[in-house]
Amino acid sequence: MFAALALLFLVVPFVELFVLIQVGQVIGPWWTIGALVAVSVAGSWLVKREGLSTLRRAQTDMRQGSVPGTALVDGVLILFAGALLLTPGFLTDLIGLGLLVPPVRLALRTFARKRIARRMNVIEIEAL
Repeated sequence: MFAALALLFLVVPFVELFVLIQVGQVIGPWWTIGALVAVSVAGSWLVKREGLSTLRRAQTDMRQGSVPGTALVDGVLILFAGALLLTPGFLTDLIGLGLLVPPVRLALRTFARKRIARRMNVIEIEAL
């Protein structure tokens, strides 16, 4: 896990820099900077909108006496999306914007739930 994170933190900045240079050569440096700023502003607005919606959903779940598990996971994904949108670069912006789309979050929640369930079964078997 540590090796994967280290690789990620080393590779992503270089890839982002490469993409920024390529885009800058095609559309020009000022348009590139403008596009990055525009995506960040639009992304901030989307993060706020989705975050408030998720907060309302969590509050409704708690008022009804249920655990707001889905809303909490969505909140974490939206927070992560906001961090990615604040990071300069087109690839991180693309991933961040993707995390703001509800069907993408649903797919990630489903994947995570299955993976955690599979891991829990492995842990239970190893404990025997």
